Amino acid sequence: MNNKPNKFVVTPKTEKSVTVTVRVETELHNYIEEISRKSGRSRNELINKALKFAFDNLEFDADEK
Repeated sequence: MNNKPNKFVVTPKTEKSVTVTVRVETELHNYIEEISRKSGRSRNELINKALKFAFDNLEFDADEK
């Protein structure tokens, strides 16, 4: 047995994500489920990738307010 004192070190929790509840149309939900099964990726991962892509490529129409 090790004679060194063992330490149980607890560090502050760092959140890298937050939980958000959204409603999606049934058709979109079914599509996300299908893509999730086909790709082996979680719904969460796919939704995050889709949102990131959408916001990275977002443009505002100058005529729209």
